[in-house]
Amino acid sequence: MNFLIMRMDSHTSKTAAVSSRDLRRWIILGTAFIAALCLLSFTVGQRLGENAVISSQNAVLEQQVVQNWRQTLEDQATAIEATRQQYSQQMDMLTLRLGELQSRLLRLDALGQRLTSMSELPEGEFDFDSLPSVGGPEDIVAPESFNLADLDSALSRLELQAESRQQQLGVMSDVLVYDKIARQQVLAGKPVRTGWLSSQYGFRSDPFTGKRAWHNGLDFAGQDGSDIIAVAGGVVIFAGSRYGYGNTVEIAHGDGLVTRYAHCKEILVSVGDVVQADQTVALLGSSGRSTGPHVHFEVLQDGKGVSPQKYVQRASR
Repeated sequence: MNFLIMRMDSHTSKTAAVSSRDLRRWIILGTAFIAALCLLSFTVGQRLGENAVISSQNAVLEQQVVQNWRQTLEDQATAIEATRQQYSQQMDMLTLRLGELQSRLLRLDALGQRLTSMSELPEGEFDFDSLPSVGGPEDIVAPESFNLADLDSALSRLELQAESRQQQLGVMSDVLVYDKIARQQVLAGKPVRTGWLSSQYGFRSDPFTGKRAWHNGLDFAGQDGSDIIAVAGGVVIFAGSRYGYGNTVEIAHGDGLVTRYAHCKEILVSVGDVVQADQTVALLGSSGRSTGPHVHFEVLQDGKGVSPQKYVQRASR
């Protein structure tokens, strides 16, 4: 900046000197103001920069927090789905076990009814169609629902009990069946429901010749056409006509025992039939060498005739 200095009088010189000092003052003040303004601008810029950095850091932090929450929610959703699938699988397994247990119980009910019938227990003593009668006072402890672990444990105990009961009842069934078969095979009683003993076992006077002859059985006379019954269970091994015997039925009972029913009017069974004690196998008649309606009853042990008397006198089943 160029200053034009002119010579003036003393008053003018004084004024110029004053103006020069003011000018320097304003220059200093302007410089100070500019410096202050620069400092303020620098400070504001620095603060704005710091705020921008902080804002950027906050934005990054917020993004990380959001990402962390999002990951946490995804992990929780995965865990919930895994738990749901596990629960569903456990329920399917429990349902399957429950179905198997129900099948076992149905078999046990059927076996129980069979045993009741075989044991000839009074009707209604064991009713397998109804639930057992139970009761008791109300518990003072608040009831709790079963959880999966409790239910699984309860089903396991029931499965073991059902298996044990099934084995026990199976053994009882076998024993009863064997006992029933054994009792069926025991020869006892007369071969007729109604009738009377008309001829003994052993020597007798022949009804046709009057001479002494051996009679290998017992004769039971009765009404023509009445029932001839098996004195024990067995298998029919002969059903037809034999010389002298007429229409004849022979039944094998095991252990070499065979019973023979002769002079039948009509045969009601065939070879191979399984018959039970007290079953009607023929009708009373007078076929063959006979003087009237009766049944000739023989007992053979290993093919040889034995006295039927002890079997007839046995106690009835």
